[in-house]
Amino acid sequence: MASTLDRRAWIITLSAAAILMVTMGARQSQGLFVSPLNTSTGLGIATISFALAIGQFAWGAVQPVAGALSDRYGPGPVLIGGILLLAFGMAVTPFLAGTGFGLMVSLGILAAVGSGAGSFSVLISAAAQRLSPEARGTASGVINAGGSFGQFVFAPIVQKLIQLFGWMGSMWGVALLTLAALPLVGAVATKTLVPKAAPEEGGLWKAVRGSMSDRSYLLLHLGFFTCGFHIAFLVTHLPGEVNLCGLPPTVASWSIAIIGLSNIVGSLLAGASVSRFRSKYVLAAMYGSRALLIGAYLLAPKTTTTFYLFAAGLGLTWLATVPPTAAIVGKLFGIRYLATLFGLTLLSHQIGGFLGAYLGGLAFTAFGDYNWMWYADMALAAMAAVINLPIKEAPIPPRAVPA
Repeated sequence: MASTLDRRAWIITLSAAAILMVTMGARQSQGLFVSPLNTSTGLGIATISFALAIGQFAWGAVQPVAGALSDRYGPGPVLIGGILLLAFGMAVTPFLAGTGFGLMVSLGILAAVGSGAGSFSVLISAAAQRLSPEARGTASGVINAGGSFGQFVFAPIVQKLIQLFGWMGSMWGVALLTLAALPLVGAVATKTLVPKAAPEEGGLWKAVRGSMSDRSYLLLHLGFFTCGFHIAFLVTHLPGEVNLCGLPPTVASWSIAIIGLSNIVGSLLAGASVSRFRSKYVLAAMYGSRALLIGAYLLAPKTTTTFYLFAAGLGLTWLATVPPTAAIVGKLFGIRYLATLFGLTLLSHQIGGFLGAYLGGLAFTAFGDYNWMWYADMALAAMAAVINLPIKEAPIPPRAVPA
């Protein structure tokens, strides 16, 4: 019986990872469209950045909503709707991108909301409610690694499609690839392997109100806000930074791919670490390393090797913050409403993402470079490292010693 449960657990985990690979791969490669979009439409970097910044916020805003729907009706309908909406948003972008408003609707709302509904809050919660407590940390790391692998796979594919068919053809190609995730939904939405927690008195809204008065939960939000600022700024404007340094666009696409590949390692390590160390210390180490890495990048010569090494270092913590953040939410409040409560932390993440994407465009328009954004990013990362330390988190129970 145990082997059957193990096999089914892996099916759920790998299916969730594959869905995240598609939804995050499509989303994290959108920065590669900024330059060709600007050249084709003349909208300007600031306008395009604002549309993508709206997408950062919309992706986060839908997380608690998608989580609540998943907690109420199950993950299946939410995931199917999200995948279809993501594909539709990408497919209609070439028809709407002639204006800033049209771009905001297609990529900023439709594609972003679809990607968000098929992302972390629903997938990690779906796995947690179907796996034993011992398996949840490893599963969250594997699922998270799926999103990173999507970034690794999609970035060079999207860049090649842009070169071969233009940005419009590439958008349509990504829309078709997105639909490949639909057959995987059934495995994630399978019957739970462990008993589902009973609804608490007062239900979802009582859980939300209680969480928002918890100091540790609010500190977690502040740190995750910084993570969103960092990631959105880089995924949106790293191609522009590469261009400023006089390097070809392939350096940007491969840098984004290397970030994704490196984060597979980081995600798996993070998933294993939450079972061995307090998650707040894991997060503090991750954010602190980002501040040091950005400082090293600013001092280094801007060569292809520098960008690839920078990308490899960034990737170790890129989205690896997700497993320990979700683990802390689960420890604080249990898993009954994990999709909703973790979704709220993702909303904080994406408020930071909105500012990272949009302010990057404003900084480039005002100063012609991103120097002030790098300084802000480094300062926020250092602050996030400190903010996580006062979180009240139960110690890791000692491991049983085999007889």
